[in-house]
Amino acid sequence: MTQPVSSYATSTDLLVLHTLRCIGFSGLSGVARASGLPESDVESELIDLAVAGLVTHASGDFGGWGLSEEGRAADAERIAEELTAAGARERVTAVFDRFLVLNPELLDLCTAWQTRAADGTMTMNDHGDSAYDSRVLDRFAEFHQRAEPLCAELSGVLLRFQRYPVRLAEALTRARAGSLEYVTDSTSSYHTVWFQLHEDLLATLGLPRH
Repeated sequence: MTQPVSSYATSTDLLVLHTLRCIGFSGLSGVARASGLPESDVESELIDLAVAGLVTHASGDFGGWGLSEEGRAADAERIAEELTAAGARERVTAVFDRFLVLNPELLDLCTAWQTRAADGTMTMNDHGDSAYDSRVLDRFAEFHQRAEPLCAELSGVLLRFQRYPVRLAEALTRARAGSLEYVTDSTSSYHTVWFQLHEDLLATLGLPRH
């Protein structure tokens, strides 16, 4: 199998299309944040993709952008072609296998953040115990150190994966600075970005979510 000499760069239109595939229905700012592109560039690409029938737009307070069925099919085809062109399937598959080992641990950490034991029963964590929250955040930091090499390896073959370690690190930094919603409750939370990375890996490899 041909190995990539350097990281493969995704075209801007495909990056915007694929970002919508990974994050779902979203406003312009959400697509820009998740793609790592300026809003003006994203808006221009979305308009062109809409003209091509690959994305749809809903107006109003709860409006935003989403993939059409044609857009989902086009993304699947183009992402598969990109993976082949980069000679990256074997390496991405190997990283995904390691991701699946870490994923249950991340879910357990999110549960520990959202709930805690009190008098032998599980209750919602009201975040009134800063010492408890600090211990859980320390575990998130340790987890992140082990997740970083996976993200680095992915970024080494497909440049579009570079945005995930940046967004994960930013979410962790914000949470440790006191913005607790960046653990599980924000659209830019650690859990949300990790979920989107999971979706990206599945879509990249053409695998269904079980």
